[in-house]
Amino acid sequence: TLQEDPEIEVVGEAADGVAAVEAAGELQPDVVLLDVSMPLLDGIDAIPPVLERAPDTRIVALSGFGADRMAEAAIAEGAFSYLEKTDDVQSVRNAVRAAASAA
Repeated sequence: TLQEDPEIEVVGEAADGVAAVEAAGELQPDVVLLDVSMPLLDGIDAIPPVLERAPDTRIVALSGFGADRMAEAAIAEGAFSYLEKTDDVQSVRNAVRAAASAA
């Protein structure tokens, strides 16, 4: 998990897209790992308001759906990068680190 990586500090979690937007605004994290499939507000639709409330935050979108369609949508909305849920934990950690380095 991300918490096991000494270079990554997890500062918050959200159960749905609305809570993710609120948490990003309050916490102003360097990186948000955002699931594309969330209740109340899906991850793609959550990207613009997250960036509006936390403009210096980089978003790594994570999805179990087909990469081409969802990746294009996530990047078009402002995500820094896109991963599939089938990617291994190290790939997720690397993506979070890369996003943090760009922040």
